[in-house]
Amino acid sequence: MSTARDAPAGGVDRRLTDLLLATAQTLGVALVIAADLQGTGRATAGAYLFAVGFGVLVLAARWAPATVLALTVLAIFAYYALDLPPIGIALPAVAALYRAADVGALRAAVGAGAVLVAVAGWARVAEGLPTTYLLSYELLTNVALVAAAIALGVSVRARRETRSSQERLRELTAAEHAREAERRLQAERVRLARDLHDSVGHAMSVIALHSNVAAEAIGRDDGAARRAVEQIGAATSAQLRELRATVKLLRSPAVDVERGAVGLAGLHRLAEGAREAGVAVDLDVDVADGCLDGAIEAAAYRIVQESLTNVLRHSGATHAAVTAGIRGDRLELVVVDDGAGTCPDDDQGSGSGLVGMRERAAMLGGQVTAGRGDGGFVVRAALPTRLDT
Repeated sequence: MSTARDAPAGGVDRRLTDLLLATAQTLGVALVIAADLQGTGRATAGAYLFAVGFGVLVLAARWAPATVLALTVLAIFAYYALDLPPIGIALPAVAALYRAADVGALRAAVGAGAVLVAVAGWARVAEGLPTTYLLSYELLTNVALVAAAIALGVSVRARRETRSSQERLRELTAAEHAREAERRLQAERVRLARDLHDSVGHAMSVIALHSNVAAEAIGRDDGAARRAVEQIGAATSAQLRELRATVKLLRSPAVDVERGAVGLAGLHRLAEGAREAGVAVDLDVDVADGCLDGAIEAAAYRIVQESLTNVLRHSGATHAAVTAGIRGDRLELVVVDDGAGTCPDDDQGSGSGLVGMRERAAMLGGQVTAGRGDGGFVVRAALPTRLDT
C-alpha cells in the first residue's frame, strides 16, 4: 500500500492539494448544513464544527487512510446521533474515500463505503420509508457518490503510476544508451591501442634498421648513410602523421578522421619501407575496390604490417612475399619469408604481436595462424569480406 511518499501528480505540492481537498469537503458539508433542506432549524455551531472536523480529517488521510476513514464513519454516526441537520451519509466521507483510493488503500475505501451505504439503507428502512424509494433514490445516490469518489482516486493513482513508470523507463533507457556509448568508446580505445602498437612497432623497426645501416655506412659510404637517414626521416614523418591523426580522433570522437592509408592500398607503402630496410618484398594483391568493408581492410593492413615488422626484427630474412585474394566470401592473406627465425610471440611466446593479430581477426569473425613453413615463417589470415549486420 502506498503512503505519503507517493509523488503528487503533475508536480503540484501535495500539501496544497490536501488543503484544497479538505477545504472543499468542509465547504460542501457546511453548505448542505446551511441549506437545511428539511427545515429542522438545528444548523447550530456544533453542526458546522462537524463540517470543519470532516475537512481536518482529510488532511491526515494521505498518511493514515484507514484510520481517517474509520474516524470519518464514526463522526458521521455521531453527527446523526446528535440529531443535527441531515447532510447525507456519503457526502461527508467523499474526500476521505477519494484520498484512500488515491494512496492505494482501496480495500479500506470500499469497506468504509459499503458500511456507510448499508447503514444508510438500514436507517431508512427503520424509519419506515418504502423499499421502492430506498432503491430508486436513496441507495443509488449514496452508491453513486461512494463509487465516484473511489473511482476518481483509483484513476488519479493509475495515471500517476503510469507517468512514474514512463519516467523510470526513460531513465533506464538513457542509462542503457550511456552504457552502450561507454562500451563503444572502450572498444574504440582498444582498437586505437592495437593500431598504435602495430604502427609504432613497425616504424620503430624500420628506424632501428636504417639507424644501424647509417651507423655502419658513415665514413665508408656516405651515399648509403644519407639514404638511410632519409628513410628514417620518412618513417618518422609518417608515424608523426599517424599519431597526430589519432590524437585528433581522440579529441573529436565523432569526426571521421583519415588515419593514413590503412587499407590494402597502403600495402605498397609497407612493402617499400621493408625494401628500403633490406628485405625484398613481393606484393601480389588481387582484390577489387569495394569488395571489402573498411574494418576488414584496416585489419588486413595491420596484420601485414605486424608480419613485416616481425620479418624485419626477428627472422633474418632477405625476402618476403605478401599475397592477398578473395576466395568465396573470405579474404585470404599470406605473408611468408625465407628467414630462419621464428615469431617471438607464437603459442609459446610472451609477446603481443601475433596475439594481437589473432584477436583482431577473431573480433571480425576470422582467424590467423602462424608457424614454420617450407623455407621460412608463414603467417596466414582468413577474414570475412563483409561484417555481419
